[in-house]
Amino acid sequence: MKFRVHDSRIVETVPEHLAGRGRAFLALTLWVTLTGLLPLPARTEVIPGEGPNLGQLEERTTQEQITGGSLSLREIRLAGLKIFATPFNHYDGHGEGAPDPANPDHTSPGNRPMLGNNGTMLRINGLDSQTCLDCHNQLSTTTVPPTFGVGGAGGINATALFQARFFDVADTAVNGFAAFDGRAINPPALFGIGGVLLLAREMTADLLHLKAVAIASPAGTQVELVSKGISFGYLEIDEAGSVVTSHVQGVDEDLILRPFGRKGEFSSIRAFDLEAAGFHLGMQPVEVVGEGIDADRDGVVNELLPGEISALEIFLATMEPPAREKTDRMAQRGFKYFQDIGCAACHRPGLQTESRYLGFSYPEVQADPEQNSFYWVDLSRGPSRFRQSEAKGIVVELFSDLKRHDMGPELAESFHNASDKRNAEFITAKLWGVADTAPYLHDGRALTLFEAIRLHGGEAQGARDAFLYLPDDNQTALITFLRTLRNPRSPNRDVLDE
Repeated sequence: MKFRVHDSRIVETVPEHLAGRGRAFLALTLWVTLTGLLPLPARTEVIPGEGPNLGQLEERTTQEQITGGSLSLREIRLAGLKIFATPFNHYDGHGEGAPDPANPDHTSPGNRPMLGNNGTMLRINGLDSQTCLDCHNQLSTTTVPPTFGVGGAGGINATALFQARFFDVADTAVNGFAAFDGRAINPPALFGIGGVLLLAREMTADLLHLKAVAIASPAGTQVELVSKGISFGYLEIDEAGSVVTSHVQGVDEDLILRPFGRKGEFSSIRAFDLEAAGFHLGMQPVEVVGEGIDADRDGVVNELLPGEISALEIFLATMEPPAREKTDRMAQRGFKYFQDIGCAACHRPGLQTESRYLGFSYPEVQADPEQNSFYWVDLSRGPSRFRQSEAKGIVVELFSDLKRHDMGPELAESFHNASDKRNAEFITAKLWGVADTAPYLHDGRALTLFEAIRLHGGEAQGARDAFLYLPDDNQTALITFLRTLRNPRSPNRDVLDE
């Protein structure tokens, strides 16, 4: 008989003919162990037949392998897929140890309690999955059952609950809803995000250039902040020669676009990955906590290497973009209404880059993200294959302006942090692939496209009202157009065919 004690959990494998004696022995051994007569195995003690799912350290992907050119793009993508889809276990560093009594904040990665003292999950405030794939796996929800796809959106069950301190599940106020002071985040599809990253970098460069122009201008000057035809307000030079940012709109005052996260929190795929690894999985990246540092006190160090994060970022950045299906007359008419009633003012159908080359850097410098670039990809070539523009950049048909907007009180969250004024603000959702990615809105509350439109408010109130005033057949035409915006049919075939 084999048994093990693991974080106060017993796993028993007993031959059938020895089951009775085995269970009696197990019970005796458990009593002896728990009363302190036998030492508990360490959390990461290797038991025969078990170990880290990522493999031993010498088998893992290093930054030197990528920067040294010893790996092809396909090999890097395979390594990234491994990080994306591996079900991490405790030997890999999944989860974290006991909270630090000296640190009163038990909501941050590395210092969180476990749900019911189970040693593995928390669920409300992260520690809610084993893999990235757990939350990004639905290629299309238009089929029954939904079509599986690596990098797809997440169903309502995959909604992450961020930094809640109060969750009134019992409805003690008897008002018909469960009060919640965190953020509910329904996972989006990840296809085409390399093009989004390249767009955001170029737009950031434009805005920072305009800031430099403002700084060199005389007092009283106003400099309009416009990039790719999108206005982000303006800068003003006051009488003291200082730059006034109070009229900046839809972007942080540092003018760095952060296209990832529905609040516009992350400037790059890598920045998002570093945060998500700790929050969702309890996997601590070396570049965050340091080499050889056990920041979450779970007995494991070097949980995610810089090379593994690089491979993951490159894998995600080179996934195919969504695309429009061929449209019939009704869909073409619906696209006209989409533009006429003002939807396209924020959901910009397509933006073009000046370059088609995307660089990856480590460590990243936000103001100059291509500094320290160790690898470059041409996004117009496989596997991403964005369409080239006439100016030799790429066309990114994302249906977004990458700008934050106030969406009104009906969609506003009740996040507990009083200093965060963005409860009603969200970055414009990318509509490419929208036909395949129900449920909709930031928390998945809208189960249909009509519901998603109806719930728009704030800066989108005018377009929403115009839609509701359309005759039924015109509303149907517009939704028919939205249903032509589809995810790629067979994404990541270059690595999944293996």
